[in-house]
Amino acid sequence: MSVSIASRINLAFRRFQQTLNVLLGHHPHPPDAYCLAGVGIERPPREAPFSIESLIGDGFLWAVPKSRRSLEKRLKRKFGHPDYIWKLLKPKTDLKTCTVCGDDHEAGVLCPTCYKKVIEETRAMQEQIQNELKLEPVDKEVVVLYEGEKNEKPEEYYEGKRIVEMAKPRPAWFSRNLLQETTQKNATTKEVKPTDLG
Repeated sequence: MSVSIASRINLAFRRFQQTLNVLLGHHPHPPDAYCLAGVGIERPPREAPFSIESLIGDGFLWAVPKSRRSLEKRLKRKFGHPDYIWKLLKPKTDLKTCTVCGDDHEAGVLCPTCYKKVIEETRAMQEQIQNELKLEPVDKEVVVLYEGEKNEKPEEYYEGKRIVEMAKPRPAWFSRNLLQETTQKNATTKEVKPTDLG
């Protein structure tokens, strides 16, 4: 610790000496002209010139590619080669035809063509809610009604609820009972027999 502090002080004095020489216009003196007196500082040995051997030591260099992989080799890695390993493009077998619009889509995924109608209807409902309620906080339940649906239930049903009316008839695919609670009773047991799975 003391050696490093002393070497820093020595370096500061050398820089100060060089600055004085430049300001006064003197020729530079030998580097050891202003050394600290009475401090036993060993000068660090001069650094050896740079060499690969000193950098590596007993280690070794990792192999690196000398040129990029050609397009032919990249395609062979991706698709294979008919003479060796041929990686065929496998056709999709999990496609279904939508029963509503007739478009093809993956099994287990909503039909994207039909879902676009849902997105558009949801956006229209959001815009109508924002136009009616503005930026007021939603502290009550919001009920969205289409044309002719308000008269189907008594006025007492809508008490304490905020009503947003859409100026068009309800789409045929948009069922009214989507938000209603189920009428089936909850199961009393957690065990399921194999015959009841289907």
